[in-house]
Amino acid sequence: MTQPQAKREMQPGDAELLANFANHYGALRDEIHKVVIGQKKVVDELLIALFSRGHVLLVGVPGLAKTLLAKTLAAVLGWDFKRIQFTPDMMPSDITGTDILQTDAETGRRFMQFSRGPVFANLILADEINRAPPKTQAALLEAMQEYAVTAAGTTYQLQQPFMVVATQNPIEHEGTYPLPEAQLDRFMFNILVDYPLRENELQIVDETTARETPPVDCVMSREQVLAYQKLVRRVPVSKHVLAYAVDLAAASRPLPISPPVAREYVEWGAGLRASQYLILGAKSLSLLRGLPAPSCKEVRDVAVPVLRHRILRNYKAAGKGITTEAIISNLLQHVKEPDYTGKRVPKKAARIVDPLLLQNARPSAAPHQRMAEALKKVTGTFKPE
Repeated sequence: MTQPQAKREMQPGDAELLANFANHYGALRDEIHKVVIGQKKVVDELLIALFSRGHVLLVGVPGLAKTLLAKTLAAVLGWDFKRIQFTPDMMPSDITGTDILQTDAETGRRFMQFSRGPVFANLILADEINRAPPKTQAALLEAMQEYAVTAAGTTYQLQQPFMVVATQNPIEHEGTYPLPEAQLDRFMFNILVDYPLRENELQIVDETTARETPPVDCVMSREQVLAYQKLVRRVPVSKHVLAYAVDLAAASRPLPISPPVAREYVEWGAGLRASQYLILGAKSLSLLRGLPAPSCKEVRDVAVPVLRHRILRNYKAAGKGITTEAIISNLLQHVKEPDYTGKRVPKKAARIVDPLLLQNARPSAAPHQRMAEALKKVTGTFKPE
């Protein structure tokens, strides 16, 4: 019973990981922005999902660099990258792979050999995932949740790290199949990719019409990514932050004790995975900000991409034009932060904090250095000067 708790404790090597995290993250983001101009919030949310070991659904109209962003991320990480273009006639075996009848050249004996599909890669781009029928979409369920593929009764493990980045066009509905709720719930974030700012669009048009796409360097190894993903799991979280994340997810459910906005405008609320991803996203965000542990502010900052696809509006909300983002905004103002004694304290009902973090500057090394020294004291490896 004590072994799982021991795995969550900070280890002596974590101080060095934290000291290098700012440099690695800054270099990773700089390399991505060599190719992807603007969209800083989108890039930051994608990296938070990466270090949280989550999958991402990118929603935006065509031409906003969704595919380019996923391809660039794989390049700067040095990952094996596969793109799956979903179509209405695609079969599940086109994704997972299939058994093929082969003949031994020496003996002439015939045998079945499994030919691996494109899902056997580190980063999968599921392009226009809503164009495939539900049975084909479901072929990704086991891979996303269990990191394995089963074909003809045999289970094949996927190589770690593994991440699915799916894209979806929100304005085109003809010939598409809406993702089922079970599939949507597997995605940690639903990231809205909007049109770039005017100055960014001017830069995009100027650079893409004058030169080829610039090359990017691999700045992080697979082993380092896995180490940071495990580090995020070991970040401590106080009980009042856990309670706030659970209360926020529970407030979205249309129950008698829920806030009025949930009872009146929500058909179905967020499930348990929402609470889990709120905490994981807050942990990853706290590391990016150089904090020793997440606070309720970090939970609020990741609430929109976590809850956007997990709250199902009812007909009344759709008729009145009330968006899911407006419902989340109301919930964030309604749910109050618990204090350290387990009681609730009033919170200022203010604006929603714009998710994400370091808009223009790379994270400073000073907070990460202070955090590393604090961890060294805990692990017994810190020697004061």
